[in-house]
Amino acid sequence: MNAMVAAFVLPALLFLVFCVSAWKDRRRFRNAVLLGLTFVSLSFVMLLQLTALPPWAALTLFALVFFVPAVGVVALGVFLVRNGVTMVRKEGGRPANLLSLLAGLGIFAMIALLIAVAWTGSKTLAGVAATLTLVVGYVSFVFLCFFGYAFLYGRIKVRGDVDHVVMLGSGLIGGERVPPLLASRLRKGQEIYAAQIARGSRPPVLLPSGGKGTDEKVAEARAMADWLIAEGVPAEHIVLEDRSTTTEENMLFSRQIMEAADPAYRCVVVTNNFHAFRAAMMARKAGVNGQVLGSPTARYFLPSATLREFVAVFWEHRAVNLWICGLLTALGALATLTAAGSGA
Repeated sequence: MNAMVAAFVLPALLFLVFCVSAWKDRRRFRNAVLLGLTFVSLSFVMLLQLTALPPWAALTLFALVFFVPAVGVVALGVFLVRNGVTMVRKEGGRPANLLSLLAGLGIFAMIALLIAVAWTGSKTLAGVAATLTLVVGYVSFVFLCFFGYAFLYGRIKVRGDVDHVVMLGSGLIGGERVPPLLASRLRKGQEIYAAQIARGSRPPVLLPSGGKGTDEKVAEARAMADWLIAEGVPAEHIVLEDRSTTTEENMLFSRQIMEAADPAYRCVVVTNNFHAFRAAMMARKAGVNGQVLGSPTARYFLPSATLREFVAVFWEHRAVNLWICGLLTALGALATLTAAGSGA
């Protein structure tokens, strides 16, 4: 029994570190990695306890760890391909809209490669498959960390009053009209505004943030403000940040406006749900004192949008990620060459 208890020390420690890190700042990406490592270590420990479990429990655990993920991968591939076709049909064939389709095809390509290895018995092909599996396994782990923690982060609720509600801009229809994606953010901001007034508190300042793009007739912030005013928000409760052209500038310039009004301000930032966690990391980097909330997005749009966010986060941490991928590739290549040499 003591040995069994000792086996759970590592998962417990990782979970404790995760809780402390998330309590200090929920906007860190390391929280996602710590949560992922907690689940991986817990799964490994549970597998080590298979022999100590009743047969039905051991079989159930084995299925959960191996069979369910295997079936899930195939189902995920089918879902991503179907979603990719929908994205192309509804949003066009731009590279960003192809991510779910490419991810689904990539899953089936890996399955085909593993089948080919079993069919041919080639050691060289087995080495290539093993190398790709290592790299894909690492990228998949990082993605699951990102996806799982982003889901948890999206469950954050506004507690207490805030001084400002920052709403991040996006492209305009015809260079002047608010599109549905942006309207969703504005409605979320309006809900926070209305809820605070309903509590009898001072209304927060609504801060639409977005400059004028080269293909736009007005600044995004101006179009957003006009939309809010048309919805009944008093103009005196709106302050525009109309200089930014990127999300990083949204955060920086909005922070400057809020600090000028009150150095001890408290805010929430509103964007779409798929973008909330990455925007939170940007807010932390920019020194914004507030969490990020997500507004609803069309379901068909979520898979590609989530993958796009992951690619951006993965690339932002490219120094570590590319180094690890390179190391795994080198180890796989070395193992392949060793196996090929011994086979000769």
